[in-house]
Parts: sequence; C-alpha cells; structure tokens
Amino acid sequence: MSQLDLSGGKKRKRSERVFKFKTFGERGYPAEFNGSFQENVRALLDFGHVEGGAMPSWSFQLEVRRHPSSYLFLFVVEEPIELSLELHCKHCQYIGWGHHMICNKKYHFLLPSKVGSGDCKSNMIELQGEGHSMHGVFHSNGFGHLLCVNGSETRSDLAGYQIMEFWDRLCSGLGARKVSLKDMAKKKGMDLRLLHAVAYGKPWFGRWDYTFGRGSYGVNQEMYQSAIKAIQNIPLSLIAHQLGFESCQNEMQIILPRYQVVSGQSLVTLGDLFHFMLELKFRIPKESNINSHYPGIMSDASCRWSPKRVEMAIHVVVEALKRAEFRWVSRQHVRDVARAYIGDTGLLDFVLKSLGNHIVGKYFVRRCLNPVTKVLEYCLEDVSRVLPKQEAFPLIEARLKPMISWAQLMKDIFYMYRNIFREQNAMTNNGVLATIPMASRIILDSKYFTKEYCCEMAANDEANKRKICCAVMLTEEASTPYHCFALKDNAIFDDLKYDVEKTFRETYFGLRDFVAESIRNMNPKGSDLVFKTVKPGSKIDFEGKQGSIIGGIDEGLMVVDCVCGTKDDDGERMVCCDVCQVWQHSRCVQIPENEEVPNIFLCSNCEQDILCFPDSLP
Repeated sequence: MSQLDLSGGKKRKRSERVFKFKTFGERGYPAEFNGSFQENVRALLDFGHVEGGAMPSWSFQLEVRRHPSSYLFLFVVEEPIELSLELHCKHCQYIGWGHHMICNKKYHFLLPSKVGSGDCKSNMIELQGEGHSMHGVFHSNGFGHLLCVNGSETRSDLAGYQIMEFWDRLCSGLGARKVSLKDMAKKKGMDLRLLHAVAYGKPWFGRWDYTFGRGSYGVNQEMYQSAIKAIQNIPLSLIAHQLGFESCQNEMQIILPRYQVVSGQSLVTLGDLFHFMLELKFRIPKESNINSHYPGIMSDASCRWSPKRVEMAIHVVVEALKRAEFRWVSRQHVRDVARAYIGDTGLLDFVLKSLGNHIVGKYFVRRCLNPVTKVLEYCLEDVSRVLPKQEAFPLIEARLKPMISWAQLMKDIFYMYRNIFREQNAMTNNGVLATIPMASRIILDSKYFTKEYCCEMAANDEANKRKICCAVMLTEEASTPYHCFALKDNAIFDDLKYDVEKTFRETYFGLRDFVAESIRNMNPKGSDLVFKTVKPGSKIDFEGKQGSIIGGIDEGLMVVDCVCGTKDDDGERMVCCDVCQVWQHSRCVQIPENEEVPNIFLCSNCEQDILCFPDSLP
C-alpha cells in the first residue's frame, strides 16, 4: 500500500495540543526519550493525534511562527511488513546494508508539502513519492533513510536547513542508530554535493555531520577524498588562461579579480575562491536594488546603455590602461585604443567621464588635468601594491562589497560552475586542469552519505542498571546488529535471555519465533548472575532457532559484476547480459543515459566466448 487515506480520521478538536516546531524532538519535548529506539517511538506517538486509515498513523500539529501564525503537520505512519509493497528495502541495499535482516515495521515521518495551516480534513499521503517537504523512514531496529528534503525553492514553507535541523533533532531524540541519505540536492542547476565539496571539502549535508557512505560506479572513500583534494587545489592562475573559449577567458578575467580584491586576503586555489563566494552569499542581502557593479555610474541620469554594455566598455578601458604599464596617458590615447573594440563613441565618452577615480577590480583609475598641457590624463594604479595589505584591503572591501549584489554573486557562482565543472565544456586536456572532469565525476558519483547517531552502547545510564550488547548469530557470515540491553545489578542470564528473545522477535520478521538456545563461546547457567560472568559493556552473541526468512536480500536475486568493480546494486541504471545473467552499469558498457537499453545485450566476456565458437567447430 503506497498511499495512506487520512480522510476517515476523527474531526480535529480546537483544543488539540500544538507543539513548537523549533524544539520538537528535543529530549523532554514532547517525550523524555530515555529508552531504546522502539520505546522512544512509542513514547512519542502517545502524544500524537490518532488518524484513521489502513495503517496505524498519528499526526502532530507544529507551530512554525506565532506572528503571523503558521502551522504544519507532521505525520507518522507505522507500516507493518505485511502491508509493505517491497519486502526488501532497496535503500538498505544501495547504502550497503543489504545484509541486514528484514524488520517487522517501518516508521514513516512526513511533512507533506501541501498541508495547509487549518484542519487536516482530507489527505492522501503518498509513501513512495518524493514530493513532500520531508520524508524519512526508520526500520524498527533504528536504522533509517532520509528519502527527501524539499525546501523553499519547491514552494515549501520551510527552508532546507530548517527541515534538516528538524530531522536531525528527531533522529537524536529517538535514538536512531544510523541514517543514510541520497544527496541529489540542486540549486539553480548546480549539484550542491559538487559545489560544497569544492568550497568546504564536504557535502551540504555535512553541516549535520553526514559523511561518505558509499559511492556508485566503484567509487570508494579514498577516491572521494582524493578527488576533493585535487579539485580544491587547482591554482586560480591557470583557470582564466586555459579555458577553451576566448569569451570565457575575458569573463573569468573580470570575475576573478573582483572577488580577489573583495576577499581582503589571497585567494590562491579553486577551493579558496568557492569557499569565499559561498560565505559571501550569507552576508549580502538577497533583496538588493543594485543592478550593477558600478551603481554610481549606472545611476547617472545620462546613462542610456545596459549594465552589460557599460561593464564591457569599462573592461576595455582598463585593459587599454594596463598596456600603458601604469604610466599617465592622455584621454585621447585611451579612447583611440578602446575604439578598436567599442564602436559606440558615445558609450566610450560616458565611461571615460564616469570612471575617473573609481576602483575596478584591484585597480584604481586615476584621472587628473595635466597642469602643463591642460589635457585630461589617466593612470591605472594597483592598490594592493601601493598600500600596505592591512590598509589596502579594508579600504577596497568597504568600497566594493556594496557593489556586488546577491543576484550578481549567484550569477558569478553559476558562471564559474558551468564553465569549470561541466564535462562537455572545451577545457584543455593537458596539465593540472585535466584532473577537473575526472575529479568532478568521482564527486558526483558519491551520492550516499550516512550519519551514526547512536551506537550499541548509547542507552542512558541509570543508577541501578548496566548495559550489555547482544546480537543473534544466524550463520558464520550473517548476524543481526548489536542491540543494547540495560540490566539491573542482580540480573541473571534467564532475565537477559527473556529480554533478548522479546526484543529480537518484535524487531525482526525472520525472528518472530526465535528461541535463544546458547551463547557463543560461553556456557553459563540460567541462574548465574550476568555481571559476575561478563563485564558491563561486553558483547554477547546468542544462537538459536529462527524462522525461514532471515536475510535482507535473497541470494541470487541480482548478480552484479561490473567492469568498474561494483559487486552490488548501487541504485544506478544497469543492464543484464542475456547469456550469463550478470548485471553491469549501462554507463560502463557505453550505453548513453538518453538511450534505452537494447532488447538483447551481451557482456564483453560472453561476446568473446561467442567469437571463439567457430574455432572449436570441426
């Protein structure tokens, strides 16, 4: 069942409790959260409003703002394995948890994107879609997946970081063990996992301590970290001079000095530049009336040209002054040189009149009247050389920061991203820049990230309790994760056995009839005191009888052996060989993403075997 119909629920009462969104999920609000994961979930649901429907479900009304009032609803849906469309969790398989046993229940936590601030009279909640503001799911053993986060850019009432802070509080409060996510976040067509890797050395979700979990196409953590380091250390001095298009070079020579000067410090590498640009984004007001880097010039009543034409003319004039090698030259000389590129003499005269004593990039354009010849003269001065660094940069920063609007900053970030990282751009294949396409691809192929919230020993201490970690060993290769049990000082092994059987039966589908018969490498009596035999914090492996379904993924369901080295399903598009039934990535066998998989496909090994057939015939 992929949808939950809430239309049959009871009519909401006006006196229904409202919770504060900003603190919901913290310890003590609304529940104490001092037990195991399943105990904490049950404690939370005691505060929820019971909804109708085929699956047990609850809702919580959350107050986002008081003035003006803004509310949203959190829905929690308990999905029994009997009603699940998929017995095996594909998200566990993609992140590398496919060996985990199937759990009895899943708990879906949803913030629907189209729930209004009034009564929730009729709602169809889609459990398989990704259109919610937030959708996270937990297995009953505490492992979970964040399936989607859709912030304000998708018409949500919440920003992406607000949703993530809410999710992070929930995971911490409930005592989740480990949570995965697939990072497909984009902003204005830019992949954030690449943009933030270059700027910060980690994905956007790294702000909440999510780290590399598993790569696609055979990418491992060492490859991922090496790719980030390589792309961050690309020298900026190479960027503007080795791109394939002359127009791109000109634009880069405008953008790079602009932020070099504004930063107030040396930006040496690509990582330095993107780090500064993304940090600057938080300090510039998003709503800005500035439509140019030269607001004084553009605000002149006599300016009838577009900002783009004015900026190009300024760039041409500055380049003409650079050729003079910082000597004073006449206005007519500058005008004559610039006319080779700018045919509009009116635009040139306007720029020459307005540009005097203005800062452009790291240069100061000086203008004065020659006392002897009575002719206007211009000179270009490198402010960073003339003034000491500690004096020059604060002056430049103070004058230039107001001149960069939020819109222009985003335009520059997008321009740099598009022309540096996209593989289809004609960038040189020689030298250091040749590493950019390969490193970018490795980073983009690293989509799965995880965070460990609570390990086996994370149960809360109490004065009269101690902790033991227990797992069920199914075979030599297969076992459950360890679960933590809090015991009293005088607990005996029969008590521990009872708790283990109860917990594992409630948690795992294949252990509903589990009976603990022995402990590996131990032979205690049932009446023996636990803490007389083992130390607190020890790990104990139980063995016994279990049901027929024990694994997470059926053996033989999908045999993966790709040329990239991948041996498991990683969620990428694959094609199956019609002879040996082995799966490989369509990208690795040169099938373009925009083309359908052929009806008949043979892997390279089978092709070679078939080609050898005639040699073996008489």
